[in-house]
Amino acid sequence: MGFDGEVWRVRAGKDPVGEILIDEADFPWLSGRFTAGPGFAAVRDLFARELALMEEESWEDWESAYDEIRRRVEMSSPDGPVPEFLLHIEGERAWFRWSDEPFEDA
Repeated sequence: MGFDGEVWRVRAGKDPVGEILIDEADFPWLSGRFTAGPGFAAVRDLFARELALMEEESWEDWESAYDEIRRRVEMSSPDGPVPEFLLHIEGERAWFRWSDEPFEDA
C-alpha cells in the first residue's frame, strides 16, 4: 500500500510525543517503530492504562481512558493532520488506524 518507510508524528500541544516509522501495513492498521520524543513522558501512563484496560476487556473504562488520550494528543501523517485515529503505543512499537474524516458520535 505504499506506507512502508513513512514517518507519522504524534504531538501533545507543541510537544513532540514521538514518531512512528511505518514498517507494516495490514489495512486498516499501520504499525511501526516508535521513537519517543520529549512529550512522551507526560502521556506514557495514559497509553499503558489504555492497553491494560483493553486486555481486561473493560470497555467502558477503556473508552474513558482513550478519550483522555484523544484530548491530549494529535497525530499527523506525512500529508498533514489526521482528524481521527486509534493509536496504541507499547515500548518501541506503535500501531494505529486513522480516518481522513471525523468519526460520528454514537
